[in-house]
Amino acid sequence: MSKLTSLPDALKAIPDGAMLALGGNTLNRAPMTAVYELARQQKRGLRLVKTAGAMDVDLLCLAGCVHSVDAGFVSYESHFGLCPHYRKGVEQGRVQSNEHACYTVISALRASAYGLPFMPVAGLRESDLRKAHPYFATVRDPFGGEELTVVRALRPDWAIVHVQQADELGNARIDGPLYEDVLMTQAARRVLVTAEEIVPEGFFRRSEQKPQIPHFLVHSVVHQPRGASPSSCLNHYPVDEEEVASFLALPDAEALTAWLNDRGRTAR
Repeated sequence: MSKLTSLPDALKAIPDGAMLALGGNTLNRAPMTAVYELARQQKRGLRLVKTAGAMDVDLLCLAGCVHSVDAGFVSYESHFGLCPHYRKGVEQGRVQSNEHACYTVISALRASAYGLPFMPVAGLRESDLRKAHPYFATVRDPFGGEELTVVRALRPDWAIVHVQQADELGNARIDGPLYEDVLMTQAARRVLVTAEEIVPEGFFRRSEQKPQIPHFLVHSVVHQPRGASPSSCLNHYPVDEEEVASFLALPDAEALTAWLNDRGRTAR
């Protein structure tokens, strides 16, 4: 059965307060058209999960959509510097920052994918991070008696990922680095895929290039060319630095609303 839908309709299914995992990494293959539409729909109280966020997290913070962020890193990782709206939201107490190392986000998602309540992590033995973080705890190894740090599972209500190819059933293929996108789809309760190209049913069966995301994990599919822009998408387009700079010049949420309307990004 076809899972194709429009982006506005797909995102209407995401309620306020949802835990939302966003695919991609910094300014690479982030599902930015979906992020724009989340801001247009004025979602509230979202709990974002991301290993390395950038404009996606920053824009949703400026739009007032975000309650908390579980991330290992939030920065443009370029000459654009840090994420000012995320930083301001945290400093002013409007956004709760649950600081991670990138691999503890991965471990927390992996726990959900495996159906476990938590996952041991070996690298925080000498870190103060575990003392303040609500998702970290210590347990005793029942075999050797050693004290272990564990991270609580992160079980996103939704994962949104952008891919190069998908079919109407939901099978999806990513070219280039996978980042944590496949893991997010395994950990989340529901998955939304936006795709540069919709390929015919049976395409992946005939192709040497197989999908990394199987149809049975996917709730809905949106045909969205340039769906990662202004971040990059391998084999399709680079970072649109002009649009990133234009966004970073916005002073407030009211200006963001006008900016999004002026963009007129087609949400299919």
